[in-house]
Amino acid sequence: MAEVLLTGATGFVGQHLLRELVAAGHAVRGISRSESGDAAIRALGGEPVRATLGEERPAEWALLQAAVEGCDAIFHTAADTTQWRPHNPIQTRTNVRGAELLLRAAEAAGIRRFLHTSSVSAYSHLVHGVLREDVPQRGGESWVNYERTKFLAEQAVRGSRVPWVIFQPSHILGPGDTRNWARLILLVDQGKLPGAPPGSGAFADVREIARAQVRAFEDGIEGETFLLGGAHASFVELIGMIGMIGERLGRKAPTRATPAWVLKSVAWASDTLSRVTGKMPDITPETAVFPCHDLQVDSSKAKAQLGYLETPLPELLDATIASLRESGLLRGGPGNRA
Repeated sequence: MAEVLLTGATGFVGQHLLRELVAAGHAVRGISRSESGDAAIRALGGEPVRATLGEERPAEWALLQAAVEGCDAIFHTAADTTQWRPHNPIQTRTNVRGAELLLRAAEAAGIRRFLHTSSVSAYSHLVHGVLREDVPQRGGESWVNYERTKFLAEQAVRGSRVPWVIFQPSHILGPGDTRNWARLILLVDQGKLPGAPPGSGAFADVREIARAQVRAFEDGIEGETFLLGGAHASFVELIGMIGMIGERLGRKAPTRATPAWVLKSVAWASDTLSRVTGKMPDITPETAVFPCHDLQVDSSKAKAQLGYLETPLPELLDATIASLRESGLLRGGPGNRA
């Protein structure tokens, strides 16, 4: 049994990883910043600890050092995924400086493994064709801050003296998703989706991502990068499946692709309005980029070395929608078309 520190323990990926680590017999310290976070971590079998990422003041640094001390490994899943330019400085501090400070604490404490959850975004939407681990990354050139920060965080990990493994999930779906790609489902349910995006995606199961990370840790893998892709589909196909799945939502979903320039125009108009309201819009120029991009991911390496599985998309959507309904986040449903 290992003693591990888990960042992002109350997040989408983090909660699934916490479950898998505990089920495998490991003792997990989960970073939390609130009493509700403490309760969520305890409910999954972890031990909550206080710490803040990206802050260098003495008090915050001391908390981070205390959280790391005595651990065998760190699983770093915490990230700011906000796609709105006014939030960029906070995102950069969390994603880049947070990773740098965590690595510094890990080095000082003699941590033996650092397992880093990155993203296909480190390659950037500027890269076309099928992604494989040997494809040159262009995230450092991107105008999308999230892509740039994921690229820079990976650079920090690779430059560290702590033995590392990097995981690069594609579009993540699954139970517990409320803020990521499940937003498409929520927009369909709310009747706010202006059209089906013209791009395509690789939709990965969060549960399989968590299992692959635990497998890499237990197998002692070091110095490797793993793309964790999933079922490939156009967004027209994805949204069509959402519509089929329920009649369940009781909503009519778009059936044709909307030109990229239309979605991007809506995004820029919404972004301009948000500067007046101060409220992040449903669609920003950054969020419009990804579904207009054709993303294909080759997960062969993870399948061969980690036993990684790609869940069929209808099954994955079923699980995601059921979770959203259980959480009370869906308004529509059979017999309810209000």
